[in-house]
Amino acid sequence: MTHLAALAGVLAITFSPIFVRLSGLSPATVAFWRLAYALPAVWLARLAVRRRDLRPARARAQAFGAGLILAADLFTYHAAIARIGAGSATLVGATQVAFVGFVAWALYRERPSRLAFVVLPVVLGGVALLSGLGGRDAYGEDPVAGVLLGLFSALCYSLFLLLLRHSNRGHLAPAAGPLLDATLGALAGSVLAAFFDSGFSLAPTWPAHGWLLALALLCHTAGWIWITGALPRLPALEVSALLLVQPAGAVVWAQLIFTERLSPVQWAGVGVVLGGILVLALWGAVHRPAIPEAMPEPLA
Repeated sequence: MTHLAALAGVLAITFSPIFVRLSGLSPATVAFWRLAYALPAVWLARLAVRRRDLRPARARAQAFGAGLILAADLFTYHAAIARIGAGSATLVGATQVAFVGFVAWALYRERPSRLAFVVLPVVLGGVALLSGLGGRDAYGEDPVAGVLLGLFSALCYSLFLLLLRHSNRGHLAPAAGPLLDATLGALAGSVLAAFFDSGFSLAPTWPAHGWLLALALLCHTAGWIWITGALPRLPALEVSALLLVQPAGAVVWAQLIFTERLSPVQWAGVGVVLGGILVLALWGAVHRPAIPEAMPEPLA
């Protein structure tokens, strides 16, 4: 059931970059409103299970801190979508597996497999191909900048995943508890991000905000409640591999809806990245620690 819940959540968030692009709004505007619209739904979900939320204040602060990092991820991710397209930006962001695995290795002893050491550099080479390598036929307003923004988003995303996962490591709360704290943190962070976005707007418009409502309710609320519930029960790299269903879905939706015409070099990058991640998902990317209960807690 844990894997099914995680997969349902990932399928829901495959539509995230599509709704972002359909809204046509600036990066910080999308980040702020998707969180503001999601907050009441997440709060109601948390209210229904509040008696089962046994987390100490430190764990809630960690989830809030994870949300601040998520705000940086969302801002740079939305900016990447504008520069390189919904599919490619999501695919570059999926390289968080290259960061999360080694951070989890240092903190939780979830040692990457030998295969991971071989495949991950290949995946990063695929990311370079996604930039178009300076070719004039490369898709995107600024594909190189889009890839760089996507890589920074991937780093933030990996830190968010690990901190959120650790904030509920003892399974002391249903998924809605950590997600509410993270949403509050991300909403606060998105307000700070607005100072770096000249296109930020608090004026609702239609149909842009209809797409943001769908983004908030389907992707952020429903999708992340399922994913957050599965995070503490799966190894970090296994979660990362599962989450790569999102970029594959995003590439498909981007082609069907926006006809994002990638260059041959960029399509080669898509194949390399997805192929490398598929290898990691099928043949193993991490060794589980022998005695999970004995794992030391990371420094706060």
